[in-house]
Amino acid sequence: MARPSLGKPALFRPFESPAYHNSEVFKAVRRFLLMGLVALVVVTTPVAFWIWSEAERHALQNSKDATHHLANNVVGPLLDEEVLSGQPTGTERLEERLRPWVESSSVFEIRLWDKDGRIVYADDPKLVGQTFGLPHEAQDVLAGGDVPANLEMQKDEVNTPGVENGELVEVYVPVTSPDGQKLVFESYYDDDGVRQEQAAVLFGMAPPFLLSLAVLQLAQLFPAVQLARRIQAYEAGRSRLLRRAIEASELERQRIARDLHDEVIQELSGLSYVMESEELHSPVGQRALFSDARRILQDNVRSLRAMTSELYPPDLNRLGLSGALARLGDPLEERGISLELDLPEKCELDRDRAALFYRVAREALANTAKHSRASKAELHLHQDGGRSEIRIQDDGCGFDQSEGSPEGHFGLRIMKDTIGEAGGTLQVMSAPGRGTTVIARFGGGGTDVPASFGHESEPVPTA
Repeated sequence: MARPSLGKPALFRPFESPAYHNSEVFKAVRRFLLMGLVALVVVTTPVAFWIWSEAERHALQNSKDATHHLANNVVGPLLDEEVLSGQPTGTERLEERLRPWVESSSVFEIRLWDKDGRIVYADDPKLVGQTFGLPHEAQDVLAGGDVPANLEMQKDEVNTPGVENGELVEVYVPVTSPDGQKLVFESYYDDDGVRQEQAAVLFGMAPPFLLSLAVLQLAQLFPAVQLARRIQAYEAGRSRLLRRAIEASELERQRIARDLHDEVIQELSGLSYVMESEELHSPVGQRALFSDARRILQDNVRSLRAMTSELYPPDLNRLGLSGALARLGDPLEERGISLELDLPEKCELDRDRAALFYRVAREALANTAKHSRASKAELHLHQDGGRSEIRIQDDGCGFDQSEGSPEGHFGLRIMKDTIGEAGGTLQVMSAPGRGTTVIARFGGGGTDVPASFGHESEPVPTA
Protein backbone atom coordinates (compact mmCIF):
# COMPACT_ATOMS: atom_id res chain seq x y z
CA MET A 1 0.00 0.00 0.00
CA ALA A 2 1.32 3.44 -0.95
CA ARG A 3 2.20 5.66 1.94
CA PRO A 4 -0.23 8.59 2.30
CA SER A 5 1.45 11.95 1.98
CA LEU A 6 0.77 14.72 4.43
CA GLY A 7 0.21 18.24 3.21
CA LYS A 8 -2.35 20.68 1.92
CA PRO A 9 -5.25 18.79 0.34
CA ALA A 10 -5.41 19.13 -3.41
CA LEU A 11 -9.19 19.29 -3.23
CA PHE A 12 -9.40 22.91 -2.17
CA ARG A 13 -7.62 26.03 -3.18
CA PRO A 14 -8.11 29.09 -0.94
CA PHE A 15 -8.59 31.59 -3.71
CA GLU A 16 -10.96 34.51 -3.63
CA SER A 17 -12.06 36.32 -6.78
CA PRO A 18 -12.69 40.08 -6.45
CA ALA A 19 -14.11 40.08 -9.97
CA TYR A 20 -16.61 37.45 -8.95
CA HIS A 21 -17.63 39.37 -5.83
CA ASN A 22 -17.99 42.52 -7.92
CA SER A 23 -20.21 40.63 -10.33
CA GLU A 24 -22.32 39.45 -7.41
CA VAL A 25 -22.61 43.02 -6.14
CA PHE A 26 -23.56 44.10 -9.65
CA LYS A 27 -26.24 41.43 -9.74
CA ALA A 28 -27.56 42.57 -6.37
CA VAL A 29 -27.64 46.20 -7.54
CA ARG A 30 -29.34 45.14 -10.75
CA ARG A 31 -31.98 43.27 -8.76
CA PHE A 32 -32.43 46.33 -6.54
CA LEU A 33 -32.88 48.59 -9.56
CA LEU A 34 -35.28 46.13 -11.15
CA MET A 35 -37.34 45.97 -7.97
CA GLY A 36 -37.22 49.76 -7.82
CA LEU A 37 -38.51 49.95 -11.38
CA VAL A 38 -41.32 47.55 -10.54
CA ALA A 39 -42.15 49.60 -7.44
CA LEU A 40 -42.08 52.75 -9.58
CA VAL A 41 -44.58 51.25 -12.00
CA VAL A 42 -46.76 49.99 -9.16
CA VAL A 43 -46.77 53.42 -7.51
CA THR A 44 -47.07 55.60 -10.59
CA THR A 45 -49.84 53.62 -12.29
CA PRO A 46 -52.56 54.35 -9.68
CA VAL A 47 -51.21 57.88 -9.23
CA ALA A 48 -51.47 58.46 -12.99
CA PHE A 49 -55.05 57.21 -12.98
CA TRP A 50 -55.81 59.47 -10.02
CA ILE A 51 -54.28 62.50 -11.75
CA TRP A 52 -56.20 61.65 -14.92
CA SER A 53 -59.44 61.38 -12.97
CA GLU A 54 -58.83 64.63 -11.09
CA ALA A 55 -57.96 66.41 -14.33
CA GLU A 56 -61.20 65.15 -15.87
CA ARG A 57 -63.17 66.33 -12.84
CA HIS A 58 -61.50 69.73 -13.07
CA ALA A 59 -62.22 70.00 -16.80
CA LEU A 60 -65.85 69.02 -16.29
CA GLN A 61 -66.13 71.64 -13.57
CA ASN A 62 -64.86 74.22 -16.04
CA SER A 63 -67.55 73.09 -18.48
CA LYS A 64 -70.17 73.49 -15.75
CA ASP A 65 -68.92 76.97 -14.92
CA ALA A 66 -68.99 77.96 -18.59
CA THR A 67 -72.51 76.60 -18.96
CA HIS A 68 -73.67 78.48 -15.84
CA HIS A 69 -72.22 81.68 -17.29
CA LEU A 70 -73.87 81.07 -20.65
CA ALA A 71 -77.26 80.24 -19.11
CA ASN A 72 -77.41 83.04 -16.55
CA ASN A 73 -75.76 85.89 -18.47
CA VAL A 74 -76.69 85.16 -22.08
CA VAL A 75 -79.79 82.97 -22.24
CA GLY A 76 -81.67 83.92 -19.05
CA PRO A 77 -82.24 87.63 -19.78
CA LEU A 78 -83.70 86.79 -23.23
CA LEU A 79 -86.31 84.28 -22.01
CA ASP A 80 -89.35 86.46 -22.60
CA GLU A 81 -92.82 85.35 -23.68
CA GLU A 82 -91.85 85.29 -27.36
CA VAL A 83 -89.06 82.76 -26.70
CA LEU A 84 -91.09 80.63 -24.30
CA SER A 85 -94.03 80.46 -26.71
CA GLY A 86 -91.78 79.58 -29.63
CA GLN A 87 -92.48 82.71 -31.70
CA PRO A 88 -89.96 83.17 -34.54
CA THR A 89 -88.92 86.66 -33.49
CA GLY A 90 -87.95 85.50 -29.99
CA THR A 91 -86.25 82.39 -31.27
CA GLU A 92 -84.27 84.36 -33.86
CA ARG A 93 -83.17 86.86 -31.22
CA LEU A 94 -81.93 84.07 -28.92
CA GLU A 95 -80.28 82.26 -31.81
CA GLU A 96 -78.49 85.44 -32.86
CA ARG A 97 -77.17 85.87 -29.33
CA LEU A 98 -75.93 82.24 -29.13
CA ARG A 99 -74.49 82.07 -32.66
CA PRO A 100 -70.95 83.16 -31.64
CA TRP A 101 -70.78 80.37 -29.10
CA VAL A 102 -71.93 77.72 -31.56
CA GLU A 103 -69.82 78.96 -34.47
CA SER A 104 -66.70 79.05 -32.30
CA SER A 105 -67.21 75.32 -31.64
CA SER A 106 -67.03 75.92 -27.90
CA VAL A 107 -70.64 74.71 -27.68
CA PHE A 108 -71.62 71.75 -29.83
CA GLU A 109 -75.37 71.52 -29.16
CA ILE A 110 -77.83 73.66 -27.14
CA ARG A 111 -81.34 72.88 -25.85
CA LEU A 112 -83.70 74.61 -23.51
CA TRP A 113 -86.28 72.45 -21.71
CA ASP A 114 -89.32 73.44 -19.75
CA LYS A 115 -90.59 71.43 -16.81
CA ASP A 116 -92.98 69.45 -19.03
CA GLY A 117 -90.21 68.08 -21.24
CA ARG A 118 -90.91 70.44 -24.16
CA ILE A 119 -87.94 71.78 -26.03
CA VAL A 120 -88.37 75.54 -25.91
CA TYR A 121 -85.26 76.23 -27.96
CA ALA A 122 -82.66 74.15 -29.78
CA ASP A 123 -79.99 74.99 -32.29
CA ASP A 124 -81.72 72.40 -34.48
CA PRO A 125 -85.04 74.06 -35.45
CA LYS A 126 -86.70 70.67 -36.06
CA LEU A 127 -86.67 69.96 -32.33
CA VAL A 128 -88.25 73.22 -31.19
CA GLY A 129 -91.71 72.65 -29.78
CA GLN A 130 -91.39 68.88 -29.58
CA THR A 131 -92.00 67.14 -26.28
CA PHE A 132 -89.82 64.31 -25.04
CA GLY A 133 -89.45 62.70 -21.68
CA LEU A 134 -87.54 65.11 -19.48
CA PRO A 135 -84.08 63.55 -18.85
CA HIS A 136 -83.42 62.39 -15.32
CA GLU A 137 -80.55 64.84 -15.03
CA ALA A 138 -82.87 67.70 -15.96
CA GLN A 139 -85.43 66.55 -13.41
CA ASP A 140 -82.76 66.54 -10.70
CA VAL A 141 -81.68 70.06 -11.67
CA LEU A 142 -85.25 71.36 -11.49
CA ALA A 143 -85.58 69.73 -8.06
CA GLY A 144 -82.56 71.69 -6.84
CA GLY A 145 -80.01 68.89 -7.12
CA ASP A 146 -76.39 69.08 -8.16
CA VAL A 147 -75.55 70.24 -11.63
CA PRO A 148 -74.43 67.17 -13.61
CA ALA A 149 -71.60 67.20 -16.11
CA ASN A 150 -70.82 63.90 -17.80
CA LEU A 151 -68.68 62.44 -20.51
CA GLU A 152 -70.83 60.02 -22.43
CA MET A 153 -71.15 58.35 -25.78
CA GLN A 154 -73.91 59.95 -27.83
CA LYS A 155 -75.80 57.50 -30.00
CA ASP A 156 -79.42 58.59 -29.83
CA GLU A 157 -80.53 60.79 -32.72
CA VAL A 158 -83.25 62.35 -30.58
CA ASN A 159 -80.89 63.28 -27.78
CA THR A 160 -78.07 64.54 -30.00
CA PRO A 161 -79.35 65.49 -33.43
CA GLY A 162 -76.76 65.73 -36.14
CA VAL A 163 -74.28 63.53 -34.28
CA GLU A 164 -73.76 59.90 -35.21
CA ASN A 165 -71.36 58.48 -32.63
CA GLY A 166 -68.91 60.24 -30.38
CA GLU A 167 -68.07 61.21 -26.81
CA LEU A 168 -69.42 64.58 -25.73
CA VAL A 169 -69.54 66.57 -22.51
CA GLU A 170 -73.16 66.90 -21.46
CA VAL A 171 -74.10 69.61 -18.94
CA TYR A 172 -77.49 70.49 -17.43
CA VAL A 173 -77.91 73.74 -15.49
CA PRO A 174 -81.01 75.53 -14.17
CA VAL A 175 -82.01 78.85 -15.69
CA THR A 176 -84.82 81.22 -14.65
CA SER A 177 -86.74 83.49 -17.00
CA PRO A 178 -87.37 87.14 -16.09
CA ASP A 179 -90.93 86.23 -15.06
CA GLY A 180 -89.64 83.51 -12.68
CA GLN A 181 -90.29 80.40 -14.77
CA LYS A 182 -87.73 77.63 -14.15
CA LEU A 183 -86.19 75.88 -17.13
CA VAL A 184 -83.25 73.62 -17.82
CA PHE A 185 -80.45 74.68 -20.13
CA GLU A 186 -78.65 71.73 -21.74
CA SER A 187 -75.41 72.09 -23.65
CA TYR A 188 -72.96 69.70 -25.29
CA TYR A 189 -69.26 70.32 -25.67
CA ASP A 190 -66.71 68.44 -27.69
CA ASP A 191 -64.59 66.22 -25.43
CA ASP A 192 -61.35 67.46 -27.00
CA GLY A 193 -61.14 70.27 -24.49
CA VAL A 194 -61.48 67.86 -21.58
CA ARG A 195 -58.90 65.48 -23.01
CA GLN A 196 -56.45 68.27 -23.72
CA GLU A 197 -56.75 69.58 -20.19
CA GLN A 198 -56.31 66.04 -18.82
CA ALA A 199 -53.17 65.55 -20.87
CA ALA A 200 -51.80 68.95 -19.89
CA VAL A 201 -52.31 68.27 -16.18
CA LEU A 202 -50.94 64.73 -16.38
CA PHE A 203 -47.83 65.62 -18.38
CA GLY A 204 -47.32 68.69 -16.28
CA MET A 205 -47.30 66.73 -13.01
CA ALA A 206 -45.65 63.54 -14.23
CA PRO A 207 -42.05 64.81 -14.75
CA PRO A 208 -41.54 66.27 -11.25
CA PHE A 209 -43.28 63.28 -9.69
CA LEU A 210 -41.16 60.75 -11.59
CA LEU A 211 -38.04 62.80 -10.96
CA SER A 212 -38.75 62.78 -7.22
CA LEU A 213 -39.16 59.00 -7.23
CA ALA A 214 -35.99 58.58 -9.29
CA VAL A 215 -34.02 60.76 -6.87
CA LEU A 216 -35.38 58.70 -3.97
CA GLN A 217 -34.35 55.51 -5.74
CA LEU A 218 -30.85 56.82 -6.41
CA ALA A 219 -30.56 57.99 -2.81
CA GLN A 220 -31.25 54.42 -1.71
CA LEU A 221 -28.86 52.94 -4.26
CA PHE A 222 -25.64 53.82 -2.43
CA PRO A 223 -26.62 52.22 0.91
CA ALA A 224 -27.96 49.25 -1.07
CA VAL A 225 -24.56 48.79 -2.73
CA GLN A 226 -22.84 49.10 0.64
CA LEU A 227 -25.19 46.52 2.14
CA ALA A 228 -24.59 44.16 -0.79
CA ARG A 229 -20.84 44.49 -0.32
CA ARG A 230 -21.12 43.77 3.41
CA ILE A 231 -23.22 40.70 2.70
CA GLN A 232 -20.69 39.53 0.12
CA ALA A 233 -17.87 40.08 2.60
CA TYR A 234 -19.75 38.05 5.19
CA GLU A 235 -20.40 35.25 2.70
CA ALA A 236 -16.75 35.27 1.63
CA GLY A 237 -15.62 35.05 5.26
CA ARG A 238 -18.02 32.22 5.95
CA SER A 239 -16.80 30.40 2.85
CA ARG A 240 -13.19 30.77 3.94
CA LEU A 241 -14.00 29.42 7.41
CA LEU A 242 -15.85 26.49 5.89
CA ARG A 243 -12.99 25.79 3.53
CA ARG A 244 -10.46 25.91 6.35
CA ALA A 245 -12.61 23.54 8.40
CA ILE A 246 -12.82 21.07 5.52
CA GLU A 247 -9.11 21.37 4.87
CA ALA A 248 -8.38 20.79 8.55
CA SER A 249 -10.64 17.74 8.48
CA GLU A 250 -8.85 16.35 5.43
CA LEU A 251 -5.44 17.03 6.97
CA GLU A 252 -6.44 15.23 10.14
CA ARG A 253 -7.72 12.27 8.15
CA GLN A 254 -4.44 12.15 6.25
CA ARG A 255 -2.44 12.27 9.46
CA ILE A 256 -4.47 9.46 10.99
CA ALA A 257 -4.11 7.42 7.79
CA ARG A 258 -0.36 8.01 7.76
CA ASP A 259 0.01 7.02 11.42
CA LEU A 260 -2.01 3.87 10.90
CA HIS A 261 0.00 2.96 7.82
CA ASP A 262 3.44 3.78 9.18
CA GLU A 263 3.01 2.44 12.69
CA VAL A 264 0.05 0.23 13.51
CA ILE A 265 -0.31 -1.57 10.18
CA GLN A 266 3.43 -2.02 9.73
CA GLU A 267 3.84 -3.40 13.24
CA LEU A 268 0.85 -5.70 12.89
CA SER A 269 2.12 -6.89 9.52
CA GLY A 270 5.50 -7.64 11.10
CA LEU A 271 3.75 -9.44 13.94
CA SER A 272 1.86 -11.48 11.35
CA TYR A 273 5.16 -12.66 9.84
CA VAL A 274 6.42 -13.55 13.31
CA MET A 275 3.24 -15.52 13.97
CA GLU A 276 3.68 -17.34 10.66
CA SER A 277 7.27 -18.21 11.58
CA GLU A 278 6.23 -19.40 15.02
CA GLU A 279 3.48 -21.48 13.45
CA LEU A 280 6.01 -23.27 11.25
CA HIS A 281 8.41 -23.99 14.12
CA SER A 282 5.94 -24.66 16.93
CA PRO A 283 4.79 -28.09 18.06
CA VAL A 284 2.02 -29.58 15.97
CA GLY A 285 -0.51 -29.19 18.77
CA GLN A 286 0.03 -25.42 18.92
CA ARG A 287 0.03 -24.72 15.19
CA ALA A 288 -3.77 -24.39 15.05
CA LEU A 289 -3.63 -21.75 17.77
CA PHE A 290 -0.97 -19.77 15.90
CA SER A 291 -2.90 -20.18 12.65
CA ASP A 292 -6.10 -18.78 14.16
CA ALA A 293 -4.22 -15.91 15.77
CA ARG A 294 -2.45 -15.11 12.49
CA ARG A 295 -5.75 -15.19 10.58
CA ILE A 296 -7.38 -12.81 13.06
CA LEU A 297 -4.35 -10.56 12.86
CA GLN A 298 -4.42 -10.51 9.06
CA ASP A 299 -8.16 -9.73 9.09
CA ASN A 300 -7.45 -6.80 11.38
CA VAL A 301 -4.67 -5.60 9.09
CA ARG A 302 -7.04 -5.74 6.09
CA SER A 303 -9.67 -3.82 8.07
CA LEU A 304 -7.13 -1.19 9.03
CA ARG A 305 -5.96 -0.87 5.44
CA ALA A 306 -9.56 -0.45 4.30
CA MET A 307 -10.05 2.16 7.01
CA THR A 308 -6.90 3.92 5.82
CA SER A 309 -8.27 3.98 2.27
CA GLU A 310 -11.50 5.50 3.56
CA LEU A 311 -9.62 8.08 5.60
CA TYR A 312 -7.46 9.07 2.66
CA PRO A 313 -9.77 9.48 -0.34
CA PRO A 314 -8.63 9.06 -3.95
CA ASP A 315 -7.44 11.98 -6.01
CA LEU A 316 -10.56 13.42 -7.61
CA ASN A 317 -8.52 15.43 -10.09
CA ARG A 318 -6.81 12.27 -11.37
CA LEU A 319 -9.70 9.81 -11.25
CA GLY A 320 -12.60 12.16 -11.80
CA LEU A 321 -15.70 12.04 -9.65
CA SER A 322 -17.11 9.06 -11.55
CA GLY A 323 -13.96 7.01 -11.05
CA ALA A 324 -13.80 7.85 -7.37
CA LEU A 325 -17.47 7.00 -6.87
CA ALA A 326 -17.05 3.71 -8.74
CA ARG A 327 -14.35 2.66 -6.27
CA LEU A 328 -16.86 2.97 -3.45
CA GLY A 329 -18.53 -0.17 -4.75
CA ASP A 330 -15.59 -2.44 -3.84
CA PRO A 331 -16.37 -2.72 -0.10
CA LEU A 332 -20.01 -3.35 -0.95
CA GLU A 333 -19.19 -6.19 -3.32
CA GLU A 334 -17.11 -7.86 -0.61
CA ARG A 335 -20.29 -7.95 1.48
CA GLY A 336 -22.44 -9.20 -1.40
CA ILE A 337 -24.11 -5.85 -2.12
CA SER A 338 -24.32 -4.76 -5.75
CA LEU A 339 -23.94 -1.08 -6.59
CA GLU A 340 -25.70 0.40 -9.61
CA LEU A 341 -24.13 3.63 -10.88
CA ASP A 342 -26.00 6.28 -12.86
CA LEU A 343 -23.49 8.97 -13.79
CA PRO A 344 -23.79 11.52 -16.61
CA GLU A 345 -21.25 11.63 -19.41
CA LYS A 346 -20.57 15.30 -18.71
CA CYS A 347 -21.19 17.00 -15.41
CA GLU A 348 -19.22 20.14 -14.63
CA LEU A 349 -18.58 20.29 -10.89
CA ASP A 350 -15.97 22.37 -9.12
CA ARG A 351 -13.62 20.62 -6.72
CA ASP A 352 -15.48 21.69 -3.61
CA ARG A 353 -18.82 20.32 -4.74
CA ALA A 354 -17.17 17.16 -6.05
CA ALA A 355 -15.40 16.63 -2.72
CA LEU A 356 -18.58 17.12 -0.71
CA PHE A 357 -20.58 14.84 -3.01
CA TYR A 358 -17.88 12.19 -2.72
CA ARG A 359 -17.89 12.40 1.08
CA VAL A 360 -21.68 12.12 1.21
CA ALA A 361 -21.62 9.06 -1.06
CA ARG A 362 -18.78 7.47 0.91
CA GLU A 363 -20.55 7.97 4.24
CA ALA A 364 -23.92 6.77 2.94
CA LEU A 365 -22.48 3.65 1.28
CA ALA A 366 -20.39 2.87 4.37
CA ASN A 367 -23.61 2.88 6.41
CA THR A 368 -25.23 0.67 3.78
CA ALA A 369 -22.39 -1.84 3.99
CA LYS A 370 -22.28 -1.93 7.79
CA HIS A 371 -25.87 -1.55 8.95
CA SER A 372 -28.49 -1.89 6.22
CA ARG A 373 -28.41 -5.64 5.45
CA ALA A 374 -29.17 -4.59 1.87
CA SER A 375 -28.66 -6.62 -1.29
CA LYS A 376 -28.59 -3.70 -3.71
CA ALA A 377 -27.64 -0.03 -3.65
CA GLU A 378 -27.96 2.71 -6.26
CA LEU A 379 -25.95 5.88 -6.77
CA HIS A 380 -27.26 8.60 -9.09
CA LEU A 381 -25.54 11.85 -10.01
CA HIS A 382 -27.45 14.46 -12.01
CA GLN A 383 -26.90 18.04 -13.06
CA ASP A 384 -29.47 20.30 -14.66
CA GLY A 385 -28.32 23.84 -15.32
CA GLY A 386 -27.19 25.28 -12.01
CA ARG A 387 -28.60 22.40 -9.98
CA SER A 388 -26.48 19.39 -8.98
CA GLU A 389 -27.78 16.38 -7.07
CA ILE A 390 -26.40 13.08 -5.82
CA ARG A 391 -28.75 10.37 -4.56
CA ILE A 392 -27.79 7.15 -2.77
CA GLN A 393 -30.44 4.58 -1.92
CA ASP A 394 -30.53 0.95 -0.81
CA ASP A 395 -33.10 -1.78 -0.29
CA GLY A 396 -32.02 -2.52 3.27
CA CYS A 397 -33.86 -2.66 6.55
CA GLY A 398 -34.11 1.11 6.97
CA PHE A 399 -34.85 2.77 10.29
CA ASP A 400 -37.49 4.84 12.06
CA GLN A 401 -36.58 8.50 11.61
CA SER A 402 -38.81 9.55 14.50
CA GLU A 403 -36.40 7.78 16.85
CA GLY A 404 -33.44 9.83 15.63
CA SER A 405 -30.33 8.71 13.78
CA PRO A 406 -29.34 5.13 14.58
CA GLU A 407 -25.83 4.13 15.48
CA GLY A 408 -23.45 4.67 12.59
CA HIS A 409 -25.41 7.52 11.00
CA PHE A 410 -23.79 10.39 12.90
CA GLY A 411 -21.41 10.94 9.98
CA LEU A 412 -24.37 11.92 7.82
CA ARG A 413 -25.51 14.37 10.47
CA ILE A 414 -22.09 16.00 10.34
CA MET A 415 -22.21 16.02 6.54
CA LYS A 416 -25.65 17.65 6.67
CA ASP A 417 -24.22 20.53 8.67
CA THR A 418 -21.25 20.81 6.30
CA ILE A 419 -23.46 20.77 3.20
CA GLY A 420 -25.73 23.35 4.81
CA GLU A 421 -22.80 25.63 5.57
CA ALA A 422 -21.76 25.32 1.92
CA GLY A 423 -25.19 26.50 0.78
CA GLY A 424 -26.67 23.12 -0.13
CA THR A 425 -29.10 20.66 1.41
CA LEU A 426 -28.83 17.06 2.55
CA GLN A 427 -31.91 14.95 3.14
CA VAL A 428 -32.13 11.46 4.65
CA MET A 429 -35.33 9.46 4.09
CA SER A 430 -35.90 6.05 5.61
CA ALA A 431 -38.56 3.79 7.06
CA PRO A 432 -38.37 0.32 8.62
CA GLY A 433 -38.26 -2.30 5.89
CA ARG A 434 -38.17 0.28 3.08
CA GLY A 435 -34.49 1.07 2.80
CA THR A 436 -32.73 4.41 3.09
CA THR A 437 -32.30 7.26 0.62
CA VAL A 438 -29.76 10.06 0.99
CA ILE A 439 -30.00 13.11 -1.30
CA ALA A 440 -27.54 16.02 -1.41
CA ARG A 441 -28.20 19.07 -3.58
CA PHE A 442 -26.53 22.28 -4.63
CA GLY A 443 -28.51 24.93 -6.46
CA GLY A 444 -32.26 24.94 -7.14
CA GLY A 445 -34.88 25.54 -4.50
CA GLY A 446 -33.07 28.65 -3.37
CA THR A 447 -29.90 26.94 -2.18
CA ASP A 448 -26.48 27.31 -3.71
CA VAL A 449 -22.86 27.50 -2.83
CA PRO A 450 -22.02 30.86 -1.24
CA ALA A 451 -20.32 33.57 -3.23
CA SER A 452 -16.66 32.45 -3.27
CA PHE A 453 -17.07 28.87 -2.22
CA GLY A 454 -15.25 26.91 -4.88
CA HIS A 455 -15.94 29.43 -7.61
CA GLU A 456 -12.39 29.53 -8.84
CA SER A 457 -11.77 25.83 -8.34
CA GLU A 458 -11.11 23.96 -11.53
CA PRO A 459 -13.95 21.71 -12.70
CA VAL A 460 -13.61 18.08 -11.79
CA PRO A 461 -14.53 15.74 -14.65
CA THR A 462 -17.03 13.00 -13.98
CA ALA A 463 -15.12 10.44 -16.00
